[in-house]
Parts: sequence; C-alpha cells; structure tokens
Amino acid sequence: MPSLIVEPLNTQHFIMDRDDRNRNKNIGKNFMCRLQCMFSHSSGSESRLSLEDTQQWSQSLERLLESKYGLATFRNFLKSEYSDENIEFWLTCEDYKKIKSSFRMSSRAKKVYEQFIKAESPKEINIDYHTREQIKRNVKTPTMHCFDDAQKIVYGLMERDSYPRFLRSDIYRTLLESLATEATKG
Repeated sequence: MPSLIVEPLNTQHFIMDRDDRNRNKNIGKNFMCRLQCMFSHSSGSESRLSLEDTQQWSQSLERLLESKYGLATFRNFLKSEYSDENIEFWLTCEDYKKIKSSFRMSSRAKKVYEQFIKAESPKEINIDYHTREQIKRNVKTPTMHCFDDAQKIVYGLMERDSYPRFLRSDIYRTLLESLATEATKG
C-alpha cells in the first residue's frame, strides 16, 4: 500500500523537476538575452556575453564587478533579494571619486550622506556607529576619500555575504548552463 502512495509522488516529483529545469533554462536564456540587449549598443572587447567571461566571475568579486555583464547580473540578483543598497553605494562612491569640482563634491557628498549613511536613510547601509559619525564630520568639508572607510566595509560585506550567495544562485547557475549549452551547439 505505501508504494502506491510513493510512486505517484515520485512521478509527480520527476515531472516537477523536469518542469523546473526547463523553466530555469528559459530564465537563463531570457536573462542572457536581456543582458545582451542592454549592452548591444556598446562596442568593445566585451560585446558578447561568453561562457569564459561568465565563469571568471566566480574567481573574485572584483572580477565580477569589472565585467559590465557581471555587474548587471549581480545588481539584478541583489535587487531580487531586496539588498541592492550595498552595490548602489559602492558604485556611487566610485562615481563620487571622479568629481573634480569642490562645489559639486560638497553637494554630492551631502546627497550620498542623506541617501546611504544617515540613520533611517532610504538606502541605509550597514556600517558601525564610529564610521557613520566619522563620515558625518567628513561631509562638512568633503574630500575625494570621505566615504572610503564605509566603501571598504560595504565591499567586505558583499564579498563575504552577497557574492557567495550569488555564485550559488539560480540566476548565475542557469546563466552558466545556458551559455554552456549554447557553446556546445556551436
């Protein structure tokens, strides 16, 4: 009698697994197409998403962020987890460091503080009280490096927490599988 109950469940489980695999393949292909469409207007060495490049994302967070496709995929993953404030802050800091005008730097530093650093801010990042207070003082007379400590903390959090989850995620695994399938088809 128990085998009658187990067998239909196993069959259904197999069908669900096959459906899930097919769904994941489609998700991987769809996401791959979206990524390539996002960057189809740009030219350069990274004009097409490749299996080799995508595999290199697993070497380090730095390698992932250096790739326009890697960065876009990682951001998409973080948004799906409702935890994209760290990458948004890190990218904002990278842009902030490029500012040359002291007036623009002052204006931008205040915006960054209000958006990411200030307690209860819309995209508050997870940093310690001491760092938060130091930045509060730095913003009064901002320099190119006033967010460096917080940026290092956030990078470390992403490297230890978000990045390993990304490497285990369906979004990354199905993208790799889709690219591997595409590569074998030639």
